[in-house]
Amino acid sequence: MKHLYLVFFFFICSLGFSQESQAGADIDGFKLYPNPVTQGKIYIETTKNAPKQILIFDVLGTQVLQTTIIGRELNLSSLDKGVYILRVFENNRVATRKLIIK
Repeated sequence: MKHLYLVFFFFICSLGFSQESQAGADIDGFKLYPNPVTQGKIYIETTKNAPKQILIFDVLGTQVLQTTIIGRELNLSSLDKGVYILRVFENNRVATRKLIIK
């Protein structure tokens, strides 16, 4: 069973990296800070600052958070410490990043 989780984890990671490496697939001016998160909040900035759909997955690929933000602040105080995969969708573009919560 552990092998299945490991394979699934590498699949999610490779999916994220493949999205980042495609020309034009990443969101223009995408900035995510602070990472690692220590105060329970992150800020996501883009060139257009349009509404963003946020998906966060744990390392096993389970979706732990789905929300939409209009501004740039996202409260993550409900999440436990650990490593997560963050996917941000804005105007048919996507950005995928590793997110660390301390």
